[in-house]
Amino acid sequence: MSSDPLVIFTPSGKRGRFEVGTPILHAARQLGVDLDSVCGGRGICSKCQITPSYGEFSKHGVTVASDALSEWNSVEQRYQDKRGLIAGRRLGCQATVQGDVVIDVPPESQVHKQVVRKRAEARDIVLNPSTKLFYVEVTEPDMHDPSGDLERLRDALASQWDLHKVAADLHILQSMQPVLRKGAWKVTVAVHLGDAENPPRIMHIWPGFYDGTVYGLAVDLGSTTIAAHLCDLQTGEVVASSGVMNPQIRFGEDLMSRVSYSMMNAQGADEMTQAVREGMNGLFTQIATEAEIDKRLIVDAVFVCNPVMHHLFLGIDPFELGQAPFALATSNALRLRADDLGLNIHPSARVYLLPCIAGHVGADAAAVALSEAPDKSDDLVLVVDVGTNAEILLGNREKVLACSSPTGPAFEGAQISSGQRAAPGAIERVEIDPTTKIARFKVIGSDLWSDEPGFDDAIATTGVTGICGSGIIEMVAEMRIHGIVDAPGLIGTAEQTGSANVFEDGRTNSYLVYDGTAQGGPRITVTNRDIREIQMAKAALYSGARLLMDKFGVDHVDRIVLAGAFGAHISTKHAMVLGMIPDAPLDKVTSAGNAAGTGARIALLNTDARAEIEQTVRAIHKIETAIEPRFQEHFVNASAIPNAVEPFPILNSIVTLPTQTFNTGGGGNDASGRRKRRRA
Repeated sequence: MSSDPLVIFTPSGKRGRFEVGTPILHAARQLGVDLDSVCGGRGICSKCQITPSYGEFSKHGVTVASDALSEWNSVEQRYQDKRGLIAGRRLGCQATVQGDVVIDVPPESQVHKQVVRKRAEARDIVLNPSTKLFYVEVTEPDMHDPSGDLERLRDALASQWDLHKVAADLHILQSMQPVLRKGAWKVTVAVHLGDAENPPRIMHIWPGFYDGTVYGLAVDLGSTTIAAHLCDLQTGEVVASSGVMNPQIRFGEDLMSRVSYSMMNAQGADEMTQAVREGMNGLFTQIATEAEIDKRLIVDAVFVCNPVMHHLFLGIDPFELGQAPFALATSNALRLRADDLGLNIHPSARVYLLPCIAGHVGADAAAVALSEAPDKSDDLVLVVDVGTNAEILLGNREKVLACSSPTGPAFEGAQISSGQRAAPGAIERVEIDPTTKIARFKVIGSDLWSDEPGFDDAIATTGVTGICGSGIIEMVAEMRIHGIVDAPGLIGTAEQTGSANVFEDGRTNSYLVYDGTAQGGPRITVTNRDIREIQMAKAALYSGARLLMDKFGVDHVDRIVLAGAFGAHISTKHAMVLGMIPDAPLDKVTSAGNAAGTGARIALLNTDARAEIEQTVRAIHKIETAIEPRFQEHFVNASAIPNAVEPFPILNSIVTLPTQTFNTGGGGNDASGRRKRRRA
């Protein structure tokens, strides 16, 4: 049996025997322990900090003496004097094995650090970015060695870091020689590590040891908004987040309107491509300014988007997506360069677009699948990404089904008479008094209800401006609960509803939510047409989910996840009263926040996740709602509130909905607000 000292690493538990004098960093590499180092063991970067433990360890069967490691040396002292080390820490490249020892690798010294998402369903993201920093010492040119500077730099990367066949773009050649000489042939190189199809590539070079970092962007390109997260690729930290309205809205609020615009205008697709790229570049400038970083340090970007956004971003005419069979130009993941897309970040920055699932189920749905992992769920989970175009996933370990459903922009406040986007002053929460039938509400920007003291002062700067998506959902659901709207979607008269806030509005009735005209503000109402818009949107959403349940052969799901930034603000009870989602226990309905953005961030920070989602997408079974006969049947049934045929037993155990209808069959109105004709 070897008499060499035993080295045990925690928390991995890996162990091995090494000769006296072996550097801890070398032992870690031999055992495959996750111990970072950028400088290659030269004592410059301090990434390899470790904490030795001394004393008796019965669990490991060793006793660690005080002299188990070599003595503190001048390199460690120099670093201690310059930047300081946490008490008890050593540098793994300097400390050598002298006896049996237990070594703890702290989280900040691990290559694949765990980044925890700050949300209820927290999950770790393994940090394994596509671009990393490497410090190298390059052989100086010599009259007897005629090789070029790039060749010697590549040789240094190969010999010191085992990086072979490293390529370089022209801009590297244009700037490399002065950098090498300024750094006295010692440089830090940012290398994109490539993949099965692409070799590693030099992204940037700094003279000497570069003690900074590089960044990546995770971008969710939605129909309505563009959201971006700026991430430190060495720590995984989200440095800044921001979002802007998608400037393509001026060409149409929903996707098919934009497809129609491209069909009817010769340069329509090009106009929309230019608009979205300009909007994106403005966002990138804004987010870099907020983070106080140089945009040229952004070397990697991951994008998720629906198929129409995908094509328009890439400069592909979405014409084929506007007609059956809704053919994509490509459904595969794409690996491009920033300058291919006119993006104003590092010129050689790599851009990764997640794969699309089907003609109208895009890379955003793939990102949701990566974030929420229905394919790894033991129970049957329905994941609904609520937006202008809803992406829906249903599955478990057995299989995953996917579809999209055109909900339109009503849930975002569009096409609603008093509707607006979420902004300060917008009504976002609603309660109706069961006796007076008068609504009280909260607006974005204040925690007070409208009937609480101090409300007027709290909203003095914004006022009450309209109703946003979450507000209109609660508003219509509350009107249904308290008998102001019937199941077919008709607002009753003041007499029928017992509400003085109901008033005749042409040939139908409307409900007064708030009258701010005395203060120079708006008069906010809910009309029968508003009810109809919500009915259409929620019916499309429910029908897509119900169709997937049919295909799965089930009548209920175990749990529901509402994804999307909008989904995070939806009241689950009110959503179920509307019939937006299938009947389920309310505690089994959760929010995942911006799951598409989270999926993009996972793919940015962990390149292994890219291969994982590409494989997952190939296994997802796509359902095209446009050609499914039962979709229309479900849609008609789901137009009622909550549903004309589905029983919703769990909901009924929580809420008792009125059964009366306001269309008496005479000269009343139907659910669309049209007055019915009397028969002769």
